[in-house]
Amino acid sequence: MPIDFDLTARQKKLKAVAREFAREVLRPAAERADALPDPQAAFCELKPVYEQATAAGFSTMFLPEEYGGGGASTVDFLVAIEELCAVDPGFPTVLLVNGLALMPVLWFGSEAQREQWIGRATADTRGDFLAGWVVSERGGTANFDHPSPQAGIQLVADHDRARGEYVVNGEKHWPCNAGGWDLRGADVNLCVVRTDRTKGGKEALSALLVERGTPGIEYSVIDKMAHRTCQNVTMTFRGVRVPEQNLIAEGDGDLLINRNFTWSAPIASIAAVAVARGAYEFALKWAKTYTGGGSRPIIDHQAVGHLLAEVAAKIEAGRYLCWKAAHYADTHDGQGHALGGMNKTFCGDLMQSVVFDCMRVVGVNALDRKFPMARYYRESMVFPLYDAGNLAMQRRRTWGVMADAAFTPDTFVDGDPLVFTKSMEGYGVVPENG
Repeated sequence: MPIDFDLTARQKKLKAVAREFAREVLRPAAERADALPDPQAAFCELKPVYEQATAAGFSTMFLPEEYGGGGASTVDFLVAIEELCAVDPGFPTVLLVNGLALMPVLWFGSEAQREQWIGRATADTRGDFLAGWVVSERGGTANFDHPSPQAGIQLVADHDRARGEYVVNGEKHWPCNAGGWDLRGADVNLCVVRTDRTKGGKEALSALLVERGTPGIEYSVIDKMAHRTCQNVTMTFRGVRVPEQNLIAEGDGDLLINRNFTWSAPIASIAAVAVARGAYEFALKWAKTYTGGGSRPIIDHQAVGHLLAEVAAKIEAGRYLCWKAAHYADTHDGQGHALGGMNKTFCGDLMQSVVFDCMRVVGVNALDRKFPMARYYRESMVFPLYDAGNLAMQRRRTWGVMADAAFTPDTFVDGDPLVFTKSMEGYGVVPENG
C-alpha cells in the first residue's frame, strides 16, 4: 500500500460539514462566551452549540458503531477537530474529554460497563450528556507513576468490602467537563484513584466511574485566561461512596493514563495546528491588503513573505505529524505512546511560536481586540501546558519507550508494532532517596 496523504471523499465531506458548523454555529457563540466574566456562564453559553454538535454526531463520533457511536477513526476525528479548533479550541475540548472519559471503558471496562456507560452516551437525544476525565491534582500529576505511596495520585479510594463500595476522599484540580452544566456533576466522571495506600504508582492506581448526583462531591470552577468555552473545576471528595462494580483498570490506572494521553495526543496537537492556522489565515489576508502606509501590500516585502512561508511550512509539518500519530494508533490498537508524545510536544511548542510570528506580520494591530489575534495568542498558550504537559509527562513517555530494547529509530517510519508496558514507565521520576 503506497504512502497516501489524500483525504477520502467521505473525509472531505466531513471536513466541509465541520467547517460550516464551526463558522456558522460555533463562532458567534464562542465570541460571546469568551467575553463573559463568569467562567461557568461562558461554558453554558455553548450548551445550544453542544446540542447541535450532538445532533450532528460530533460528540460520540469516535465511539464504536456497535455501541451506537459514529465508528470514526482517530484520523477522521482529527479532520473534524481541526475545523472546529480553527474557530475556537475550547469547545472541541469538551468533545475530546468525552473521549478521555469513555474510551478507557472500551479498553479496560467489562461488557456490562461498556453497555451501560457508552450506551448511555450514544443514546443521548437531548444533547446534554457530558463525561468528565478526572486525573489531575493540585500537587501535579506528572509523577503519577512515582514508586512512593506518598507521591503521585493522592485521591484515595478505600474498599469497604462489607458494603461493596469504595469510599473516596481527596481533591482533584483541573478536570474538564466534570462539574456538568449545572455544577452538580457530569453524567459520569472517570476518576483515577489510589486503591492501595501501600504501593507505588505502577501498582496502586485504578479508576472509578462516578455517576452524577453522587453525594459528597463539591465543584468549584476555575477562571482561565483561555479555553473559556470549556469547563475546568476543582473537585473535593468527602466520604464519597461508589459501588465496587464501577471500578475499572484495577492496579493498571498507570497504563490507563498513558494510553489515554496517547489517544488524545494527536487530537490536542491538531488543535494547536488549527489555532496556528486560524492566525495564519488572518495574517495572510492582512498582508495581502494592508500597506503599512506604503504603496504596496506588505506581502510584497521580502521579510513578510519569508516569514509567512516559514509559518505555512510549520503548519503543514505539524498537521502531517498529527495524521501520522493518529494513523499509527488506529493501526496498532491505541499504541504509539512515544509517537504521540513527540507529536504533542512538537506541535504544542511550535504552534505557539507560529501564532506569535503571525502577530508580528499584523504588527501593533494584533493587540486590538476587534481583531482575533489577541485571542489566538491566549489560546496558543494552553497547548504546551495541558493534556499531560509538554515539559514533563509527554516527554517522559517518549523517553521511556525510546529507552526500551525493542525500540529502534525505524519503529515508526516502518509502522512496526510496539506495545507499551509498565517497564517503560517511571523515567524521570526521582525516588525519595534519590
